[in-house]
Amino acid sequence: MGYADYFKFDREPFSNAPNERFYFDSEQHNQALLRLKYSVDSNKGLAVLVGGVGTGKTTLARRMLDNLPIEKYESSLLVMIHSAITPEWILSRICMQLGVKQPDSNPLKMLGQLYERLLQIEREGRRAVVLIDEAQMLQSRELMEEFRGLLNLEIPDKKLLNIVFFGLPELDGVMQLDAPLAQRVAVKYTLRPLSLDAASSYIRHRLKVAGCKESPFDAAVIPLVHKYSGGVPRLINTICDNALFETFLRRDAKVSTQIVKSVAEDLGLVEMQTGGPEVAAENDELDEIEMIFDELEEK
Repeated sequence: MGYADYFKFDREPFSNAPNERFYFDSEQHNQALLRLKYSVDSNKGLAVLVGGVGTGKTTLARRMLDNLPIEKYESSLLVMIHSAITPEWILSRICMQLGVKQPDSNPLKMLGQLYERLLQIEREGRRAVVLIDEAQMLQSRELMEEFRGLLNLEIPDKKLLNIVFFGLPELDGVMQLDAPLAQRVAVKYTLRPLSLDAASSYIRHRLKVAGCKESPFDAAVIPLVHKYSGGVPRLINTICDNALFETFLRRDAKVSTQIVKSVAEDLGLVEMQTGGPEVAAENDELDEIEMIFDELEEK
């Protein structure tokens, strides 16, 4: 008997394994998808999404891929698992993912094959989209130049290929290895940790999907989970999962603040400050920028 049976869940609610049914459409994730989809549908060329570890970039990338139906898009998702990647490898993988049969070993001929395939996709009335996850691993100027070259595949007044980078904040520095590419970013969005309200909704959502009828968390637990996790979804999952298991071992009815503190200590976590003067100043600056954009839109 595990804690899922003990709490009468249909399944464990806080596993970090990818699972589409647990997708939480927070306001910022929704805004990110809207902007990235706009970039693709408008043929902007290059869009970028950055966020800290565990903020949901990979989940968002897979969600976007699922929202690009084959009748309208020829799309692919490539995950960069290490930095020892060559431009030739990237080009060959993109060719295969977009439907080029038997890519040539010669890079120039391969590029020609890709161009012909992109023209075919265009004639079919569809858009070609390549999503690159863990893009911060592309740590060479040659790789950045390769992507700049791919963005040059176009016909009059229209780009034939749209690229979306998903990566950690250091992706900004990586892209500066090729300044002309960095200047071509048409749409950019940053994922931030969840607020307390959003984190509370996130936890309730996952419990509901797992078949929970009554929350096993005491009211004071959620703010504590938010503080220890800093609002990072992956850490929220880890804390809640361990807390539920510990509560099950103790045969308690509810997850208490004592249990959360014990779990956080075992995980080496400390209470993170989610407010603070620096964050408040940054938020004020962002609010001011948003007000400027609103005024421009009204004009």
